[in-house]
Amino acid sequence: MSTRRREIARSAVELFADRGFHGVSVGDVGAASGISGPAIYKHFRGKEEVLAQALVDISTELLDTGRARVAAHDDASDRLDALVDWHIDFAVSHPAYIVVQEREWSRLDADARAEVRTLQLAYVDLWVDVVRSLRDDLQRAEARAVVQAVFGLLNSTPHSARIGEDALRTLLARMARAALLA
Repeated sequence: MSTRRREIARSAVELFADRGFHGVSVGDVGAASGISGPAIYKHFRGKEEVLAQALVDISTELLDTGRARVAAHDDASDRLDALVDWHIDFAVSHPAYIVVQEREWSRLDADARAEVRTLQLAYVDLWVDVVRSLRDDLQRAEARAVVQAVFGLLNSTPHSARIGEDALRTLLARMARAALLA
């Protein structure tokens, strides 16, 4: 995948979050990327493919970085903290992706939805394995429900009142850890 495709997709996400998928033209995406609208077609078949690329890219980044953070620690509690910190970094730094995923999911074609869903489920499973290493009382399905509930909490940041980034990160980490280990 070319770096230029990723840059274009990244630029488009902010527009999609601000104006909605249908409120953004190919010309808008081009302008945000520093190229003409028609030049987008050198990289993508259309806006739908730009959206798909953006959501595949961020889902891949979540999974790859999550795996790296888990691999960097031997202690299960440290692994959990690394995952929580990573997801908070993502949620606070990339709120547009959360908004776009939530609002524009239905715009993805079936293949793109399947690819994004596969990446996201692998990310959930990474968390489930870490949580279960700390909570042997949880069956896999229960651990998955806990993890997904915590994602709901952490991914609510684009809709939350801001209390300052450091305070927000501290609050979210405390709440996530408490929920995961309750």
